Amino acid sequence: MFKTLKRIIDWCGEFKGKLYVGFVFSFFSHLFAAMPVMVAAYTVGLLLTSRQKGIAFDKKWAGVSFGVIALLVILRFFFDYMRSRFQEAISYELVAKDRLAIGDALKRVSLGYFQKNNTGDILNSITTGLNALENMGIRMIDNFVGGYLNFLVIFLCLLVFSPVTALIALAGAAVSLLFLLLVSKHSVRNAPKEAEAGRKLAGAVLEYIRGLPTVKSFGQGSASQQSMKEAARENRDIRLKIEYGFTPANCGHLLALKIASVFLAAAACLLCLAGDMEMPVMLMFVFFSFGIFGALEPVSDSAHVLGVINTAMDQIDALKEGNYIDRDGKDITLEHFGITFCHVDFGYEEIVPTAADYCKTGAVGRMVLKDVSFTIPEKTSTAIVGPSGSGKTTICNLIARFYDVQAGSIRVGGHDVREFTCDSLLKNMSMVFQNVYLFRDTIRNNIKFGSPDATDEQIVMAAKAARCHDFIVALPDGYNTIVGEGGASLSGGEKQRISIARAMLKNAPIVILDEATASIDPENEHFIQEAISELTHGKTIITIAHRLATVENADQILVIDEGTVAQKGTHKELLAQEGTYREFVRIREQAESWQIQ
Repeated sequence: MFKTLKRIIDWCGEFKGKLYVGFVFSFFSHLFAAMPVMVAAYTVGLLLTSRQKGIAFDKKWAGVSFGVIALLVILRFFFDYMRSRFQEAISYELVAKDRLAIGDALKRVSLGYFQKNNTGDILNSITTGLNALENMGIRMIDNFVGGYLNFLVIFLCLLVFSPVTALIALAGAAVSLLFLLLVSKHSVRNAPKEAEAGRKLAGAVLEYIRGLPTVKSFGQGSASQQSMKEAARENRDIRLKIEYGFTPANCGHLLALKIASVFLAAAACLLCLAGDMEMPVMLMFVFFSFGIFGALEPVSDSAHVLGVINTAMDQIDALKEGNYIDRDGKDITLEHFGITFCHVDFGYEEIVPTAADYCKTGAVGRMVLKDVSFTIPEKTSTAIVGPSGSGKTTICNLIARFYDVQAGSIRVGGHDVREFTCDSLLKNMSMVFQNVYLFRDTIRNNIKFGSPDATDEQIVMAAKAARCHDFIVALPDGYNTIVGEGGASLSGGEKQRISIARAMLKNAPIVILDEATASIDPENEHFIQEAISELTHGKTIITIAHRLATVENADQILVIDEGTVAQKGTHKELLAQEGTYREFVRIREQAESWQIQ
């Protein structure tokens, strides 16, 4: 509990000064909340004493006490307002920075990270975890620190008036603290389980939503909901367990404070009867005894929430401090753009992630590439062909350093890709993927994503070159049309042409085309080939393709089979050899000549 308090204070960083000033304002807010009760009780005591002794009550004091009470109420709300102004904004400022830091961190990790970690887990940490910190972090620390600061002042006041009552109050606070430690221990033990259940639920819901088209087509609605139902039940069960464990300790905490209040009132009455305390003071103590611990009662919620926040901070730190693939990278400016693979081995990692360790490196599964070596000279075109699963796309991913090799090296412009930062490497590359992803934004912004400073004229020119201008202007809002998530409102061919326009606008010296014409209809294919020719003119080109028209004019062709370079040469050279490429050409010619009779 105290460790988490310190952790939140350290998290405040540059805002610590505001946090501490907020504690001061919180202290005065609590103080001025208690004082009106003391003044009112003291005034009632004076009134009873005057009646008992037959002395005229000082009406002037009644007016003064009313004014003092009104002033104290105003001061309470003033200091509460000042506390809010200083403290409430801190968490929003810090969480906004954390979200941006996590976004930057996720951009710099290997894509293998997203294979090891479920998207729902990451999403839950960024949303639920940061929301807990944003909405409750500063508030809970203020409840805890402010509550005990307020109690300290009241304890000192009691000590001045009556050491006996002060000791009773101290004993009650000490016993309640023991129960708070039990609350904290219970929360710390179960908060990771609660977070894990939340992540599983988020992941199950995401998977259910993404799989709905398949679910509907197979009529398996009940079966598809099973994992979501199990995740929901697990989430419910852990939350009930936490609540059942929290309640007894919380009741003990509140009971200790209430019993202390009763003993404090009884002690004040006994002292008054013994003549050791005047009646106005006694009444002040009796009135005040049941509100003396008002600032400490909500601390049990803080103790519980702090356990949840501690786990959330663990998850967030793990995301921010991920295993950056370019941790030691430098910004490098290239003078030439040749690419070399030198004895490269690579296999994707196979791991089942745990909640406690987001960045654990798993064991390498099946090797995808084995001792792969080749050179792509600057300003030449290289086509990569081979059976499905042979490692073609993996080669492109390694050039862009989406993953790091297990052995060997990849050099771009004479530099090992591990020397670069991700941004300085990728600024030299335009990539068109087989599975195109468009952001839920306007078509204009999706095209200019490759060059954020592009003018409207440049965007239109790129769209025309990629043969997507005509269908864009036919849309209701033209270039300002919002596409669905992932580009769901467009056809595969339309998305691919927008992706080509985006790559054209970036105008990078290295172009990687992963089945760039896979979703293009035959009527538009020759236009797209012309567009790709414009995109790739004078650049270093790597193309993955199955169509003969795409590969036969390449300067070199790499035939990848079972993770190795089985053949290498020009179209004519490879046709003259027995092997995989000749068979590939035979099959493709047969497929492309097929027609309906």
